[in-house]
Amino acid sequence: MGRIEDKKQAVERFIRELEEVLPSDYEEYQSNLSKKLASERAFEKIIESVNDLAILWIKEKRLQLPSEDEKAFDILANSKLINEKLARRLKKAKGMRNILAHQYDNLDEETIFEALQKEIIIDAEEFLEAFGRRMGNM
Repeated sequence: MGRIEDKKQAVERFIRELEEVLPSDYEEYQSNLSKKLASERAFEKIIESVNDLAILWIKEKRLQLPSEDEKAFDILANSKLINEKLARRLKKAKGMRNILAHQYDNLDEETIFEALQKEIIIDAEEFLEAFGRRMGNM
């Protein structure tokens, strides 16, 4: 379980990092480039680590591996390891992460800030909680 525990701790660390750098309001997010970039990078690291942990969980449970990374959340939901609402939110976050990582034009910065401030931390913590319940409270 070494890799699984390492990845779980990485998610927890990246959540703390986001909490440390996240601007308190949208105006600060827009005006403070350092905080904006650090927040967005922490978001990327959180969702990538959650996705990696999902794949490790699938392997541990000997479930069918996903053909695409974001399908890992569907597999966990179909296996009743996480709920479907959480799976949808994490897939949406994975899509937003891809947009941020590949620097596509026309980013909706308000939507990104909303996801940073209200969604990703809650979703990642809910995922870790479900993981802990199902894997024996690692």
